[in-house]
Amino acid sequence: MSTLTVTTRGQVTFRKKVMEHLGVKPGGKIEIDLLPDGRGMIRAARRTGKIDSFIGMLAGKTKKVATIEEMNEAAAAGWAGEVSFDESGPDRRLAGKK
Repeated sequence: MSTLTVTTRGQVTFRKKVMEHLGVKPGGKIEIDLLPDGRGMIRAARRTGKIDSFIGMLAGKTKKVATIEEMNEAAAAGWAGEVSFDESGPDRRLAGKK
């Protein structure tokens, strides 16, 4: 069990070991469910998304035609949280790839 200290601003800092256990990296999100008797349950927040935001995401951004295998790999990596997407495109640094 880990004991955390609450600052005067009401904040706590999780130890690296806890963050690794949760699978949360810097900039990641944590969810907390408030339970009866003053208890709480924490877990890594999982990305949620809709297929509508995925479809057409690369339209006009590339001239390369991807194979179905490449598309499946990219989709799996994105849904697994191994790739972050923003306005500039995919960022595979989260997966340790360049």
